[in-house]
Amino acid sequence: MSKPADTRARIIAILQEIGARDVLDIGCGSGALAKSLARDGFQMTGIDPNAAAISEAVARVPGATFLTAGAENLPFAPATFDAVIFLNSLHHVPVPAMQTALQEALRVLRPDGEVIVVEPLAMGSFFEVMRPVEDETDTREAAQSAIDRLLAQAHATGPAPVIYERATPMADLEAFIDYLAAVDPARRALAETLRPELARRFAANVVTGPDGQALVQPLKIWRLRARRT
Repeated sequence: MSKPADTRARIIAILQEIGARDVLDIGCGSGALAKSLARDGFQMTGIDPNAAAISEAVARVPGATFLTAGAENLPFAPATFDAVIFLNSLHHVPVPAMQTALQEALRVLRPDGEVIVVEPLAMGSFFEVMRPVEDETDTREAAQSAIDRLLAQAHATGPAPVIYERATPMADLEAFIDYLAAVDPARRALAETLRPELARRFAANVVTGPDGQALVQPLKIWRLRARRT
């Protein structure tokens, strides 16, 4: 069972392998990833369509650059970044714009740069407990399909994606509801109305490991490079 830090470790390993310095975080939210990577010396830029989240990110990571923008229309010149990251964010892009967003990410890459995409799969114990509050099956599958089309149409190349598991410590149902609400406060009221069903699903899906109780989410990570002609 992978530890929660495994995703960050995987991203850093890729960035170090390609010698990245300037990194764009698409769907940066309030700047959690940018803050983490900035501590490791990467020059971070983040974009998100949520202006309130961008305001939080600006305060949270003073040395980074943040802009309110959508993934399908990046306000950057070609060859601006060594790496572009979608961390659990591609499936939040409107479905018709997903492939455009990926092409935009490739456009702003420097030669030999990479687009790193991390997407949760529509399976796993975490997903099954969350499902009554927000069932992302269709959007998660659409995100994978957009990547598949990008590769099939020869816009990008890259190795086969890697699937791994992230175990999120979860002491009890209250901790799970708090976790959901931290991502989107509107989820709390809905979760409260669904409490009996969530309690049933939590009891049926939670696993116990050496570090206590956890919910497991399978993730897939891609490394994409622009196909040069």
